[in-house]
Amino acid sequence: MRKGQRSGQTTHHERKRNLSSTNHDQLAEKRITQKQAGELLRVSVRQVKRMWRRFQLQGPEGLINQSRGKPSHNRLSEEVKQQALDLILGRYRDFGPTLVTEKLTEVHGLRISDESVRKLMITEGLWKQRRKRKFRVFQMRERRACFGELVQIDGSDYDWFEGRSPRCTLLVFVDDATGKLVEMRFVPHETFFGYCDAARSYFERYGKPGAFYSDKHGIFHLNNPKVSPGDGLTDFGRAMQELGIQVICANTPQAKGRVERANQTLQDRLTKELRLQAISTPEEANEWLPTFIDDYNRRFATPPRSPVDAHRPLTDADQLGRILCRKAERILSKNLTFQYHRAVYQIQVDRPTYAMRNAKVIVLENSKGEITVLYKNQPLAFVLSAQQAEQAKVVAAKSVDFELLNASKAISLHPTIPGVHPYLLVTLLKLLPERGHSNFGSLGDILTLG
Repeated sequence: MRKGQRSGQTTHHERKRNLSSTNHDQLAEKRITQKQAGELLRVSVRQVKRMWRRFQLQGPEGLINQSRGKPSHNRLSEEVKQQALDLILGRYRDFGPTLVTEKLTEVHGLRISDESVRKLMITEGLWKQRRKRKFRVFQMRERRACFGELVQIDGSDYDWFEGRSPRCTLLVFVDDATGKLVEMRFVPHETFFGYCDAARSYFERYGKPGAFYSDKHGIFHLNNPKVSPGDGLTDFGRAMQELGIQVICANTPQAKGRVERANQTLQDRLTKELRLQAISTPEEANEWLPTFIDDYNRRFATPPRSPVDAHRPLTDADQLGRILCRKAERILSKNLTFQYHRAVYQIQVDRPTYAMRNAKVIVLENSKGEITVLYKNQPLAFVLSAQQAEQAKVVAAKSVDFELLNASKAISLHPTIPGVHPYLLVTLLKLLPERGHSNFGSLGDILTLG
């Protein structure tokens, strides 16, 4: 009795053999024709004749499949099995069966089916057969018709380098119509400027898409609009609006399942590929990623339903340097000064100063922290007038470890003096050159200056 077979229950082959025996009895008695027997057994008349001859010679036992109990002609030889197993144990122990099959074929020239590799790994205890899980059913959304019509974007925080480098985030851009990876970039964590750099690279290669589909991260969505000044848009939303690109935020991760599933695949495949390529830093990985993207798209991308490319080319009006940046509006004082990020800047002009009093200027800040001031879309010269002490920063939860690391480096480079308030210390240090002090001794010497 086979596994899972109940007592008294017959198998499909036994039922077919019994049916064949019954039909051949009817043939012997000439109650049915060979054509009718073939229709009942779902075989050709020629096969009925063969079976009839075996039935006459051997009886019902002659109807059993002649290949039963014999080894298959296309089975793997023991040499090939052992060679594949040695490679798996030596280099691909923690790889999945599908990825192992690809490596055995492309790198080592062993053409084995993924199912054979899966059975071999299960036998050796390297892979566990997964049970089918009951998934929550979501409403199906059809793919967009055109390439570039909708691009799903997300950041995946993961130990991509398996301890060889600090944990980081991979920004992933996936086209909805084809499932094609159109941009990837390793960054320390999800930031506005990280997405801007990735978007710039994507725009320069393909053009402007119709829309971006993202989650409700603070980069894309104002989670508390009441306390956020401005026009109700984030910096990224404002930049995309200037480029004519719509930003759509998903309510659930399942809604943007294309990029979520891509992240899961990348966490498995890309991590192991980085190990095989001996890549240990995000900088090296970013240089190599185009090669991986081409290989990934060759394997998994699907053709769109429409041959139309929905990307729009960049124009002269799309000045990415002035769009993919932080932008703020300021009003000049009577002294032509304005405040931005705890610093006071003063405009330098040749014309009379009263002409620009209370004028509105636009402050642009790029990813390097460089400031540009525009008045009527023309840059203005300025100088740093004063700067306040740095206050506490508000960072995302994913960025805490990164900020603490930077803070520890800053503390080691700039030691503080216990008991002295930062504002007082800054003021005293500014007074030292004026009083002719090139160095100072104890804290009491500093406090007695003046």
